[in-house]
Amino acid sequence: MIEFKDVSLVYPNGTKGLKNINVHIKKGEFVVIVGLSGAGKSTFIRSINRLVTPTSGALFVDDVDTLQVKGKDLRQLRTKIGMIFQNYNLVKRSTVMKNVISGRLGYTGTLKSIFAIFSKEDRLLAYENLKRVNIEEKLYHRADELSGGQQQRVSIARVLTQKPKLILADEPVASLDPPTSHQVMQYLKQINQEDNITTIVNLHFIDMAMEYADRIIGMRAGEVVFDGPVSEVTEKTFEEIYGRSIRNEDIIGGKENE
Repeated sequence: MIEFKDVSLVYPNGTKGLKNINVHIKKGEFVVIVGLSGAGKSTFIRSINRLVTPTSGALFVDDVDTLQVKGKDLRQLRTKIGMIFQNYNLVKRSTVMKNVISGRLGYTGTLKSIFAIFSKEDRLLAYENLKRVNIEEKLYHRADELSGGQQQRVSIARVLTQKPKLILADEPVASLDPPTSHQVMQYLKQINQEDNITTIVNLHFIDMAMEYADRIIGMRAGEVVFDGPVSEVTEKTFEEIYGRSIRNEDIIGGKENE
């Protein structure tokens, strides 16, 4: 499904975002990436859909080296990859329905996109996905009228409306309180299990990583320092990933100190 082969990324200022990453992720896995801020978690995720572009190596999604595609082929690749952001990335002044149905834009012609012309099937799909995250009653509300947790559920519904093969979530619960964070993670896990959609999530929270992940990848300074099933993870594993004791620290149940 996804394979990193000796992937590195060096930013123009010389900072090494990724260092010789070799990782294979199978279809249907729920993978959580953990590590301190600046460890390379976001760079790892964003390299998959080319929001950032690695400077060397090969990165395959469904047997296509994403580092070699551009233009129309890159846009086509991105229709397969749903992205959920920490800040929700919604059009605040648009309705919930308009935000969710925008997940179909990658499949709609230019003219129809400009005038927001969507089929009855697309509208039904958007509504069904709002129902999946229990927010269909907010259909005609503006996005900026919703709470943070509600907005993140709308962004999940939008991604589902895209019909992706892969979901990337970059710190999706970092701005939410603990109960709401668990609710969002439960939806992501449920979708992963019901639809067999490969899901990769960046998290700051150790307890959530342990609760929801099938597999944990630990990163430090742009390198993978741990990669294994959650059943093999111990407190010592996290201490090795973070390079320090985790006892009585915020990273157990909240965001780590930076």
